[in-house]
Amino acid sequence: MDTNAAGTLDEALTRLHTTGPEFEGWLTNHAPMAVEALARHGQEHRVHRWVDAYRSRLEDRPAGHGRITSDNWREALGDPRYLTDWAEYFGVLLAERPWRAVLAEWWPRLLPGITAGATHPVIRVGHAVRVLLGEGETGPRLAELAHALGYWAARHQRLPAGIEALPAPGPAEEALRAVEAVYDQSGGINARLGRLRRLPAWTAGAPADDPAAAHERLRRLVRGATDFYATHGHGEPVMLVHAATAPNAVLRTLPALPAELWPASLDAAWAASSGVVAAYRPAEGTPVGRAAALAPEELFERAARHGDAHAIKLVDTALDVAAGHPDDTLALRAGARSLELIDPVD
Repeated sequence: MDTNAAGTLDEALTRLHTTGPEFEGWLTNHAPMAVEALARHGQEHRVHRWVDAYRSRLEDRPAGHGRITSDNWREALGDPRYLTDWAEYFGVLLAERPWRAVLAEWWPRLLPGITAGATHPVIRVGHAVRVLLGEGETGPRLAELAHALGYWAARHQRLPAGIEALPAPGPAEEALRAVEAVYDQSGGINARLGRLRRLPAWTAGAPADDPAAAHERLRRLVRGATDFYATHGHGEPVMLVHAATAPNAVLRTLPALPAELWPASLDAAWAASSGVVAAYRPAEGTPVGRAAALAPEELFERAARHGDAHAIKLVDTALDVAAGHPDDTLALRAGARSLELIDPVD
């Protein structure tokens, strides 16, 4: 990201920090994540116009409910009445200590609730960490991390207890195809995740004391989930995006975390990805088209023109995968598929 793009991103984040993390009661504010991706991929000239269009649907930050402290945070965890209070609390912590230290302390506390807010909070954290790692610290970027962590804490939600662990194929893409749909795929994501009873135990054989192996396995999961979208995204084009973008958010965060937290991060990423697949997967996949894959730059430019935040973020993840596997075009086809399946912004 060049200096101009980074400055544009900071301006956009400053504008967005007057808005709440949700609107219309429960819909997620995707703008901070989308504008980070736009600025990163050379589309900074679109950022403010995109925010202008998106801003009309957003709401102001909700009123505070009560002050969070080091003594009472456990009682406030997972309570959306504290959406604003959690962001303010993390703002205080990040003003007092280095952001990596705050993240390392809170990551294991928040990780068990990775499916909170349909996985949007962890995705927002991943975008915030990526810009901090790549472009350095500024006030708006640290504030964005505070908002992202606060959103996660306020919406913290665990998967049901006692999920049966099923045998899992070794390759990530095969393990995702082996995920069974929940017995009732109706209602919102919280209702669907509440019906989870069985999941393949894909991370069960991963060594808990080998961070490098966890990192590599997580890379495979992101690739497998992106490829899964290419063939199964039609099941629910918007929601199945998160099966790839949630684990990729974890992958982006790993370099900022102590290595001893990486194996647990892999476990949580798999829980999020497989849970989303179980909630929304279709009965059958579809063949991938044979048309030539677009070049990465052209694909993202098309995503920017398409305008939908989920499509922008899926293409952003697809480009991450393609960068690591330049001879494999399936991830790029998955990104293009999202532009076909998700309605563009008018």
